Amino acid sequence: MITNAPPASADQSLSTLTQRIQEFVSDVLSLDPEQALLRAGLTFLVLIGAAILIWGLHLMLKALTERIAPKQNGAPRRRVTIGRWTMRVARVVIFIATLLIILRVWGFDFASLRDSPIYSAFLVLGRIALILILSLAAIELGQLAIRRSFDRVALHAREPRRAAQIRTLGPVLSGLATSIVVIIAAMMTLSEVGVEIGPLLAGAGIVGLAVGFGAQTIVKDFLTGIFLIVEDSVSVGDIIGVGDVGGVVEEMSLRTIKLRDFDGTLHIFPYSEAQVIHNRSKGFAFAVVDLSVDYTSNIPKALEVMKVVGDELRRDDEYSSMVLEDIEIVGVDQLADSAIMLKARIKTFPGKQFSVRREYLKRVKIAFDAAGIEIPFPHMKLIPPSST
Repeated sequence: MITNAPPASADQSLSTLTQRIQEFVSDVLSLDPEQALLRAGLTFLVLIGAAILIWGLHLMLKALTERIAPKQNGAPRRRVTIGRWTMRVARVVIFIATLLIILRVWGFDFASLRDSPIYSAFLVLGRIALILILSLAAIELGQLAIRRSFDRVALHAREPRRAAQIRTLGPVLSGLATSIVVIIAAMMTLSEVGVEIGPLLAGAGIVGLAVGFGAQTIVKDFLTGIFLIVEDSVSVGDIIGVGDVGGVVEEMSLRTIKLRDFDGTLHIFPYSEAQVIHNRSKGFAFAVVDLSVDYTSNIPKALEVMKVVGDELRRDDEYSSMVLEDIEIVGVDQLADSAIMLKARIKTFPGKQFSVRREYLKRVKIAFDAAGIEIPFPHMKLIPPSST
């Protein structure tokens, strides 16, 4: 009758390992020169093989980078490195595997340690390392594949607006795919260390329900962001306003939107806080101009000058590509305390209204001065007391 022997204790395993190391050192020191030279040659070949394996992985990732990886912004433009963390972990695993093979070449007996907890721990660590490598490779290559696919679809989009929407959706889906891979890898790692996954998955629904009640804002942020992108309300590169803050949308993640304002400050908003978004770069925009003239000015002449300046601006080669239609002179908008307010607007491509407005204001000021039309400004007039 065969019975299973009880597992060795930790002290026994450590004692066995120490004994094997002592025997290994003794055997190595007692080798004759021919055997030592032969094993040294095999060790050299193992090291060469490991170096070739690392070099081959490096060349493969480099070739993949040159072939399909997108270029980063900057001068000179460099391509995004593929598999950076995968390569680092792979080097560590190859180093450990090489060390174990070299020990086996020199006669270290691993068979006697198979029943010890140390050997089992090494097997578990090896499987966890394999899970880590495959997970990192899946994350990095998955992110690249999603980014590359969305860039290609955006490149063939019929409208620039649709291309911006597609490029915005890519990072969001990439983050979602990364989260899924991380969860799967975590489950597999827990399974390797002896945690029962079945009851954990069964209780995930209850835990998820409890977490859902406590993380309603996170869920709301995620769903709001998805609808903002799908409905084409906001895309990366848009000029928007959220509350009292305005700027260019620099990035949209799973739950936040990042705005870069004119002075370079980066504002980060959870989607749930962006209740009302003012998009200033969707479809078209207007460069709205409010001008004040003196009450003694010739109003029809001032409106005519505004019209002429707007027409000249549209014919200008530098600004003709920004202006969509002729200037619209609204007319007298308000009779203020010390000035008459004149209003006009110029229809422009989205995001170009600021440049067009600045140039128009510069030109209309010069034209008003030439036409003798005064733009009033606050000033103080001193009246000396009458002499008696």
